[in-house]
Amino acid sequence: MSGILDGKRILVTGVTMDSSIAFAAAKFAQEQGATVLISNFGRALGITRRIAKRLPTEPPVLELDVTDQAHLDGLADQVREHLGEGASLDGVLHSIAYGNPETLLGGKFLGGPWEDVAQSFQVSAYSLMSLTQACRPLLSSGASIVGLTFDATVAWPAYDWMGVAKAGLESTSRYLARDLGPEGIRVNLVSAGPLRSLAAKAIPGFSDLEDMWGSRAPLGWDNTDLEPTAKAIGALLSDLFPATTGEIIHVDGGFHAMGA
Repeated sequence: MSGILDGKRILVTGVTMDSSIAFAAAKFAQEQGATVLISNFGRALGITRRIAKRLPTEPPVLELDVTDQAHLDGLADQVREHLGEGASLDGVLHSIAYGNPETLLGGKFLGGPWEDVAQSFQVSAYSLMSLTQACRPLLSSGASIVGLTFDATVAWPAYDWMGVAKAGLESTSRYLARDLGPEGIRVNLVSAGPLRSLAAKAIPGFSDLEDMWGSRAPLGWDNTDLEPTAKAIGALLSDLFPATTGEIIHVDGGFHAMGA
């Protein structure tokens, strides 16, 4: 039985722990027939190399810091090194975000220093454009870029400047969809409900959001189940949404649609 990603070549960024959305997405992509490459950088790179062994097929691990122009400039060559000189990418998952929890999150919005805000915006929003541009020489018509957001249409408890960064990410995805659409490249985001991932654990007060979902999501919400989000990512990376771009797909048990 064939999978929805048979023959696809996909780069999954930001794979750190096996409790991350990126790991779950990489696993699902492999199960659906994709050839997957994963990336990380710095001190996390060693962890990623160990975690890679827990995937169904151990993938190549690339070093990629999206704030380092040299890394971005060399990304296409790194991919070709593993996939072959004439290789292309069919999909990219942007699973990268950072906000200093000591200065930007957990009720610290009014005092957030610009240096930390700027870093958060570069890592969490601007990098969707810079990563896409770095991959662009490898992307052919029909390729799909998918990013991860947390609904930025409202203000959340504790999320503070990361919410602003996610708003920037959502706007960036729409402009990328506009500019890359003529090349046949789709750009979409998945907005998941609160999940007990490594990123969530770094947000002071994030448990308040988890409690809200338990009572208000009409389909219910399991904050330990990454599979629904991974499946949505896989579907967007596949050919199942050929005319969908600039969209945000909510995987949140329906929470976003409820008024109270």
